[in-house]
Amino acid sequence: MVDIAREVLGEAGYTVEYVNISWARALQMTREGQLDAVVGAFITDAPDFVFPDTPQGRSIIALFTHPDNRWTYNGLDSLANQKLLVINGYSYTSELDRYIEEHQANQDRIWVISGPSPLDRAIYLLDQDRTDIFVEDVYVMAWWASNSNGAINPPRQAGLISESEAFVAFSPEREDAAELAELLSKGTRQLLASGRVQEILDNYGLSPWPETP
Repeated sequence: MVDIAREVLGEAGYTVEYVNISWARALQMTREGQLDAVVGAFITDAPDFVFPDTPQGRSIIALFTHPDNRWTYNGLDSLANQKLLVINGYSYTSELDRYIEEHQANQDRIWVISGPSPLDRAIYLLDQDRTDIFVEDVYVMAWWASNSNGAINPPRQAGLISESEAFVAFSPEREDAAELAELLSKGTRQLLASGRVQEILDNYGLSPWPETP
């Protein structure tokens, strides 16, 4: 998604600088206008942001366990008696978000972590059996597995939650946010039509996006 933004906005004369900070902080700084945009946002993450009409990515959210854990997701009721690890500020689905909010005070059910590298920490905690389940994007987990050093066995996928569109979303404080969103939408469609998006996906070992209805 950063590659798409760099190519599209670069053609229009903009320079895209990517910084890695915690998601909750990124949302707050973008909302205040300290940052210009966030990468990988769902509309439920920040409905007040300015979103392109065309998504820059797809996200498939799943639940993951320790490889030796045989638990399988079968709806929210199946999360009872399980400790679910989530990342601070992330939106997963409206249903799962409500579940997290409802049980967030119960540390036996919800564990919220944050920081600039929460993925590595979450996988470590899962490997050490300090939590039961971690919720994450399947593409992110596939990338981690392909780039890990083998010190930790890849977590086991225990069920899919949802598939959503993901965006580069612009700060509502930028006066030209709508213009930038329109520019990125048009450019993304052009990269899709030319096959350039698939070339970018290939660089990361990602499968093609499903067709948009």
